[in-house]
Amino acid sequence: MVARTARVSQGGWAAVLDSLRPWTRWLGESRFQVNLHEYPPREVASGAELSFIPVTTGNGWVSWEGRERYAVVYPCLGVLAEDHRHRPVPGGLGALVGAARAGLLVLLETPMSTTQLVAVTGRALGSVGRHLRVLLDAGLVERRRAGRSVLYERTAAGTVLVDASRSEESRHEASRTEASRTGPSRRPDTYRS
Repeated sequence: MVARTARVSQGGWAAVLDSLRPWTRWLGESRFQVNLHEYPPREVASGAELSFIPVTTGNGWVSWEGRERYAVVYPCLGVLAEDHRHRPVPGGLGALVGAARAGLLVLLETPMSTTQLVAVTGRALGSVGRHLRVLLDAGLVERRRAGRSVLYERTAAGTVLVDASRSEESRHEASRTEASRTGPSRRPDTYRS
């Protein structure tokens, strides 16, 4: 919802409706295009309920019940829309603080609530909470209140740790790539008799 709110302030509701899916368009005069098909428009009765429902599946659809209730289901934007399961966690960082904590630390580049972290990692709420407590006590993350939510974010120390681990991993990868191009190193055989 936050991602769409900025669009409302920039271009109004028409801009938001145009951005829900690639083929949705506000046509004006109380007409909203929901697909590319040339079907005759469905008349929405005056006073009908129209709901907009964000989902994380990446797909959207429309549905209706009679002539009084309509729904436009659309893919959400922002943190919950990203595929965090495939975000790389530097191996050295995982070895240092544990894979689960390292994964949370990498994700907390942007502020996220515990609920968001549970949703994107698939971990249990208690597990996420315990890992956040350890990272908080270590000074690697901080928390702040935003309305009813508590948001966690990496501290400067947490960012240094993640960046240093990524840099080290990049250096190792560059060394492996160079070694694969030049072949195995040739060292004199010191055990020759």
